[in-house]
Amino acid sequence: MTQKAPFVHPFRVADLAGRKPTRFTLTPGPAERAAIAVELGLLDLPELAFTGELRPVGRGDWLLEAALSARVVQPCVVTLAPVVTSISEDVTRRYLTDLPEPEGDDVEIPEDDTVEPLASVIDAGHVMTEALALALPLYPRAADAGFDDLQVTEPDKSALRDEDLRPFANLADLLKRKDERRDD
Repeated sequence: MTQKAPFVHPFRVADLAGRKPTRFTLTPGPAERAAIAVELGLLDLPELAFTGELRPVGRGDWLLEAALSARVVQPCVVTLAPVVTSISEDVTRRYLTDLPEPEGDDVEIPEDDTVEPLASVIDAGHVMTEALALALPLYPRAADAGFDDLQVTEPDKSALRDEDLRPFANLADLLKRKDERRDD
């Protein structure tokens, strides 16, 4: 993602209630959805909502639990035709005050990918955009898109067939001919 986030909704940790959850509902407007769509390489983002709560856990940690729902339009990987996908994901982030900093050059990715260090601000808009990016289909494909009749060739040349790409397809015939010659 770029330096300037397309949608932000920060919560200052110091301003959050220390004993009860802070509920939120984020529904970006058309201009904000368009900026998110550009950021994520989408053709369109007609619907996007992020509803959840930030809740204190223990002495200084925070838990964000939310539901992401969206309708996205992506280009088909075969035909570039628009592909509409509905997304519904549960999102969890745990913000810990005492998260140890990784040491050394070789750092392993932790098994729990929901854990993040607690900063002075928790940006629910950033979490929403990141969760949407992770939930997008990697290879959206239109229902009628296929590779069955795909033929690629230079002008004035014949296209390669599947049989042309099988170098050992005629090996059995060659071995049979060799055996026939021995018998003669």
